[in-house]
Amino acid sequence: MGRHAGECAAGFFGTVEPSFAQPVVDRTGFLVQHVTMRHVATDVKPLSEPVVLILTSLASMPKHGYALLKDVELLSEGRVRLSTGTLYGAIRRLLEDGWIERFEQQDTSRDKQAYRVTAKGKAQLNSEIARLRHLVQAAAMRLGLKRAR
Repeated sequence: MGRHAGECAAGFFGTVEPSFAQPVVDRTGFLVQHVTMRHVATDVKPLSEPVVLILTSLASMPKHGYALLKDVELLSEGRVRLSTGTLYGAIRRLLEDGWIERFEQQDTSRDKQAYRVTAKGKAQLNSEIARLRHLVQAAAMRLGLKRAR
């Protein structure tokens, strides 16, 4: 499942959560509480930008490969231009993970294969949107900006 983004060496992402010990009074009379940090693995993995763009493109309607290439470029305002090899490699992985599925289009004159996002793919995209919103809000707060969009 971790094919869509960079992973840490152990093969998963996680969070670091504090574990608080019982407070004690030290020899000078101050209340001291020791905190240890532990790594907690989570299933939420950041998606690569091309995967986010592919899922976003397919969220509106099914598309075939060439239409996906063009829509990804449009959505990214020209920053992301996928090669056909990169696109079809991503499509293969997204199909394997059940995030997209093949879709038969009756109105095509040629034998083009179309794809559409699944409920699982929409859930992954929604999770990524929530993760990115949180990240942007945290950065905006640190920068002293009034409101992040």
